[in-house]
Amino acid sequence: MLAAGCVSQQKPEGGGSMDLEIGSVFHNGDYIPVEFTCDGEDVNPPIFIGHIDPKAKSLVIIVDDPDAPGGTFTHWIAWNIPPLGEIPKGVPPQPEVEAPVHLVQGRNDFGRIGYGGPCPPRGHGVHHYHFKVYALDTTLNLGPGSDRKELERAMEGHVIQRGELVGLYERK
Repeated sequence: MLAAGCVSQQKPEGGGSMDLEIGSVFHNGDYIPVEFTCDGEDVNPPIFIGHIDPKAKSLVIIVDDPDAPGGTFTHWIAWNIPPLGEIPKGVPPQPEVEAPVHLVQGRNDFGRIGYGGPCPPRGHGVHHYHFKVYALDTTLNLGPGSDRKELERAMEGHVIQRGELVGLYERK
């Protein structure tokens, strides 16, 4: 069973089975707890994933903020995640992680490997953070530290499902 807010999105291009259901410790459209932001522990929240197609070989997560002053800001990219029901809280900021779950991480727009929590400029209003999870029909031959454009190119033609959860954050 999924925790808190769960949401699924439209089918991926080219069809596919039922969409992924994505949940976390906050509901879709609600505020992200401070613990998961730059004002708190700055660790990723747990991401719960339901309805994963049995054909999925791996998962990808992309977290971004389209409200950033300079355009969409990428907070986290990770791939080759086993198609399990959860990406645990607090994945270490290392290029390749074996525990608590195996995954490979890329460089975010802070210039660091791993998750960088919401940290909008003070007084800039509410920002929307999109936690996008993709199920792929393969694992990716993409090295640690790759950037989002490289990840998106490697994913092309392999997405069989997707889901998205949006959380809010504001610094006053």
